[in-house]
Amino acid sequence: MFKPNKPTLQSSLEKPRFGPAGVSPQLQLEHAHLEDVPEFLQKEGLDAFEYEAIHWSDKPQISKAEAEKLLTKAKKHDILLSVHGSYYINLCGEKTVIERSKKRLLSCILAADWMQARIVVFHPGYYGGQPPQMAREKILKTINELVETMRSLGIKHVHLGPETAGKLSQYGSIDEILDLCEAAEQMSPVVDWAHVHARGNGSLKTADDFRKIIEKVDGRLGAEVAKKLHCHFTGVEFNASGERRHHPIGETHGPNFKLLANIIVELGLAPTIISESPLLDVDAMKMRSIFENTLRENRNRSIAKATKER
Repeated sequence: MFKPNKPTLQSSLEKPRFGPAGVSPQLQLEHAHLEDVPEFLQKEGLDAFEYEAIHWSDKPQISKAEAEKLLTKAKKHDILLSVHGSYYINLCGEKTVIERSKKRLLSCILAADWMQARIVVFHPGYYGGQPPQMAREKILKTINELVETMRSLGIKHVHLGPETAGKLSQYGSIDEILDLCEAAEQMSPVVDWAHVHARGNGSLKTADDFRKIIEKVDGRLGAEVAKKLHCHFTGVEFNASGERRHHPIGETHGPNFKLLANIIVELGLAPTIISESPLLDVDAMKMRSIFENTLRENRNRSIAKATKER
């Protein structure tokens, strides 16, 4: 179980990383190349990038050469890469749907391997009127087949990352995601905090709400997984059915990133936080600033307390 750490300035090897899901609107307007992204993000003080393969079909829509150029620049500018898989995946569907989904997910895995991304994020699928246990069995069967294919291709460093889902119609509560990761190999959970918040009808209200989820990950998958959790964050609008749309962080919609920052500092975590806000890199920079201020505040309180006790 995690115990509070003394707040210190964390090393570059084990530190929270922040970055956007996709290319910054500014770079898009400039018609920049994909390989220009890492340098741009480093200049913004960011150190993660989630490549969006969200509209892919059954073949990679990036060449191996392009992926390798991105990798080279990412290494040079200390940018941790991940891939968000196709939205057109439903591992709970009919057989033909599952087969198409497998091909789409495999195309994303291949690209992730080329760029040495550490995780491919994906949404497992929709219940579609099935009992959750039946949906689980279909998902696990397909995942196990994909892992076998990955191994046959020599892909060992890429993990599959099932993501918590924001809609009640989707397979993807925090417990369902952790269960998949317990049951299959080469899997790491992806916690989308906005999705957890929306699915729970605004459930992330206090720092303890965030802490309980981190402790649940720790208890089921171990401290290392919980410490280096891959996460998404954005403001989110929701209704009784769950997530409706994303909003900028800290304006009118929760969850409150400051609460998570408190837990990151308290427990000495080193997650990757990907901004899925409409403002992408702008809100990634905002979250990094909130984290750094929280770290500084906690360090100053510790110094003041130690001085008082002398």
